[in-house]
Parts: sequence; structure tokens; C-alpha cells
Amino acid sequence: MLPLKDLIDTQANVYEMTCVAIGEANIYAAVDKGHEIEASGEKIVSVVLDRALRNEIEYTEPGEEPEA
Repeated sequence: MLPLKDLIDTQANVYEMTCVAIGEANIYAAVDKGHEIEASGEKIVSVVLDRALRNEIEYTEPGEEPEA
């Protein structure tokens, strides 16, 4: 299920979180991890958006240097 309450309640940039989730969902699909998620009855975007909202996905904004 899409974590709408968490998305609404977040103090972070919602657009940014959504972009991160879409990018991560594309990665999952490319490496076939999406099939595992869907086989368990969940949706890929919902899972990665939840991970993004919990700060479990590391990312940098364009032009930023990744942390070492």
C-alpha cells in the first residue's frame, strides 16, 4: 500500500522523495528484484517510497558530491 500518510506528514521535499522512489523502482525492475516484491503481494513503488521516507535510500542531489 502506498504510504500516503507518511508522505503527507513528511517534512522533506515530497517531489524529491517521489523522484528518488521512481529511480529506485527502475533499478529494482532492471535487476529483477521487482518480481520478488510483486510475488509477495506488494507494489514496487510503494516499497521504495516507504524506504525513501524512512531514509533507507542514499542519494545526492544533482551537482552534489556523494559522501565518502
